[in-house]
Amino acid sequence: MTVNEASAAAAADTTDTTDTEGHVQTTNDGHDSLRYHLLGPSLTKAGQDSVDQQKVSEIIYNASKGSKYFNNEEYKDKNLTQKIERILARKRQLERIDLASDLRRADEYIAEQELSRDLSQTIVHIDCDAFYAAVEELDRPELKDVPMAVGKGVLTTCNYHARKFGCRSGMAGFVAMKLCPNLICLPLNFDKYTAKAGEVREILADYDSRFESASIDEAYLNITQYCDDHEMDPEDVVTQLRDEVHQKTNITISAGIAANAKIAKIASNRNKPNGQFRVASERAVILSFMHDLPTRKVNGVGRVFERELDAIGIKTCGDIYPLRAYLSKLFGEKAFNFLIQCYLGLGRTSVQPAEEYERKSVGTESTFRDMRGKAELREKLRWIAEELEKDLTRTQFKGRTLVLKVKLHTYEVLTRQVVPPKAVHVADDLYAYALPMMAKLEKEIPGMKLRLMGLRCTNLVSTKKVGIDFFGVVRHRASTSCDETVSAKAFSSEDDGMWEVWPEAEFEEAARQERVDEMNELERLSQEEGAGDICQQPQGITFSSGLVQEELEKEEDFWDCPICQKPQKANDKEFNEHIDHCLSRQTIKEVVKDMPIETIDPSLPSLIQPTASRNIGSRKRKSPFSNTHEREKRLFFGTR
Repeated sequence: MTVNEASAAAAADTTDTTDTEGHVQTTNDGHDSLRYHLLGPSLTKAGQDSVDQQKVSEIIYNASKGSKYFNNEEYKDKNLTQKIERILARKRQLERIDLASDLRRADEYIAEQELSRDLSQTIVHIDCDAFYAAVEELDRPELKDVPMAVGKGVLTTCNYHARKFGCRSGMAGFVAMKLCPNLICLPLNFDKYTAKAGEVREILADYDSRFESASIDEAYLNITQYCDDHEMDPEDVVTQLRDEVHQKTNITISAGIAANAKIAKIASNRNKPNGQFRVASERAVILSFMHDLPTRKVNGVGRVFERELDAIGIKTCGDIYPLRAYLSKLFGEKAFNFLIQCYLGLGRTSVQPAEEYERKSVGTESTFRDMRGKAELREKLRWIAEELEKDLTRTQFKGRTLVLKVKLHTYEVLTRQVVPPKAVHVADDLYAYALPMMAKLEKEIPGMKLRLMGLRCTNLVSTKKVGIDFFGVVRHRASTSCDETVSAKAFSSEDDGMWEVWPEAEFEEAARQERVDEMNELERLSQEEGAGDICQQPQGITFSSGLVQEELEKEEDFWDCPICQKPQKANDKEFNEHIDHCLSRQTIKEVVKDMPIETIDPSLPSLIQPTASRNIGSRKRKSPFSNTHEREKRLFFGTR
């Protein structure tokens, strides 16, 4: 039985646990979907294939029942179940109407996407095997042959011996101890992991100097040029890379090789640990690979979205096609685009250093049958404004510039933009400023007939507040760009009407945020349960409850740069290096331009003092620095 069937059974007080494939098997206490939810965000992690997930789910259920953690998960599961019931009710309504136009539109989109398929690049996703645990085992070789994990209130990594018991990252420590009473837990040591990541980074740069760090233990490379220059097959190149990493760093990595980043990441999990898997750059092979792939295996599909998809009958990527006419009406336009690309096995082929990514816009658009008439167009514009407000709220941005995009029935794309007197994010404001642009177009093109309409905000202003995530990273409020290093494609106003080509960036970020939120919540609730002291301590190592937070808080001291005003880690050497960088002429030019004269500190060197004759306030101020905090940046391979 699947997750969807399990949810239906819950209403009748018949429940399910999970089998070894992650699907749900019938039990009898009304908590079937909750049991599946309690398996955690890392169910698809390598090393779980031989685990009896039904047994694991029962142990987790019984170990946590009655705890605040359990009650919290039960509440979230109940809300999700209610949401799924609404989705199913909507689907039943759609089944009674003619969806021929939606089907045609879906097929047109599929045809358009096929034309964009790029099989010319060779993308590699590398993932260090049980990275934190592997680094710890270098210092404590005796731990290689026993179940061991890193993290306390919540496990961040487990070695493969621990995974055989069902332990995995993102699991509450007290639950892990029920699964494996002899589990040894070590405290986190980010300095040690960062140093080892630096060793791996130096090797990756030899194969692709512009490799992209996805996290502290994974990265993307484009080895197309390397293969051409050395006349080597991609598999041979990756084998050589993996051997070199092992020889020089004493840790192992696994790799996926494919035509795009999406498939490469999926493939890297196929032959873990210390293996590699290649999906040939052929359309038929890619479609076959994706057809039977469970949706949960796709980066960007978290536990919540998985259950929603399962509820309507989408368990594998191959199930997406038969239901393509329903997707936009059930989940929205962006989800429709994302799912179709999953079915086709399409993904981005661009790889660049993580610090170069900067969110430039947030937008939403909708394609529909040919539409004309003021009332219809205004109703659609209002709906799009409301959808954009949701996206801006989720991504935590406002926009200083609002762009209207329309596609005529002739397929001609037109864009218009306006600069409101204040940054906007509320639907009423978005609609109010977009309406005059629409009215002007109607005057310019009498009888205007549209088949697409969209709104996007550019020149973004972050609305994020200062906070500390699970890993102790302080996230400072940003003024012009996203303060997280995420794989989001950047788009500028010169995109010639093209918006977010690969929507997986938003889904990947949403799934990542879902995991971070869950781990933060687990950490808090586990400590409230007093569970932090039950992991066994290896001889000679002691630590107290809440160690992750306590140790990191000791280090969280920052100095503000007198030039760019950005907080920097309180380290003399790093701080001086940062100031040297700020004092470069190009940096000064970008930072100071358009800064009101009265805001310039007169104590700064005359080099950065603007002349009175400049119309400083008339241009946009742009920061050349990523707002990713130094503490966070050094968790990534790409940060030096």
